[in-house]
Amino acid sequence: MRYWDSPAPYCLQTSLRILVRGKQDPTIRLGPGIAWLTFLTPEGPATLNLREEPVPAPGARVRASAWGPGAECALASVPALLGEQDDWSEFDDDAFLATLPRMVTETRRRNLSLRLPSTGRIMDTLIPVVLEQKVTVLEAYYAWRYLVTRYGVDAPGPAPAGMKAAPAPETWRRIPSWDWHQARVDHSRSTTILRACSQASALQRLADAPLGEDLTAKLCSVPGIGVWSAAEITQRTHGAPDSVSVGDYHLAAYVGAALTGRRTDDAGMLKLLEPWQGHRQRVVRMIMLSGYRKPTYGPKLAPMDHRRR
Repeated sequence: MRYWDSPAPYCLQTSLRILVRGKQDPTIRLGPGIAWLTFLTPEGPATLNLREEPVPAPGARVRASAWGPGAECALASVPALLGEQDDWSEFDDDAFLATLPRMVTETRRRNLSLRLPSTGRIMDTLIPVVLEQKVTVLEAYYAWRYLVTRYGVDAPGPAPAGMKAAPAPETWRRIPSWDWHQARVDHSRSTTILRACSQASALQRLADAPLGEDLTAKLCSVPGIGVWSAAEITQRTHGAPDSVSVGDYHLAAYVGAALTGRRTDDAGMLKLLEPWQGHRQRVVRMIMLSGYRKPTYGPKLAPMDHRRR
């Protein structure tokens, strides 16, 4: 057991929500003041429990407990996971705040306890990101839940029932074609995942690489991984404060409507966010947390069932 202390406010639920893949994600359970995570480490599977502890304001304390062969590795990952290196001081400077829309500044004022997490687990992030390519989020969540539940590793220790650590790369590579179909995963996405798993060791070394164009290029060197996927990965593995998910089905229109009242495309979104270069992901997160909902028009992206293809 270890403690993580912060002189600033901190909220587990708000900060770690970006890691959750649906309400029934078998790898994470998140609630007010508490989080359970289970994952593989170089030493084996681990279950990590995080609990907020009461301390005088404005500080925060999180108690971390871990079980399983990978318990020590899991505890060592806690500071980065909780966003210890995520520095909002430049964003919170009065001069910078003065450049931001009221929606963003008001949301930040209400969410001073948000930090961007850095998991450092490339494959555990890459695979669900690939599952989300060009399908509805519900389809992607179903596929992740189905495959992890079927092939994952039982969570050690007193984890909530049904929790599993995501499979190791070699296990993903042994999943038969009919189970990809049962999970409603098309050939393109399953092939990308298998290709990435064949390079898992090299990809995992990118966890220690600095953010920048070189990291993005190395992720995109895997066929099937593009700039959208690379952005979604680094937002979680590296706590990337400037990473924008260009190519997202909804994001550009959402950001455009929130900032100008009009939808836009990727180029328009990047132009709108350009004044806040270096903190564009922070701005996007604040817009998402603001509660803003853009008007909806036309048909939604329809779910696709690949099981009979």
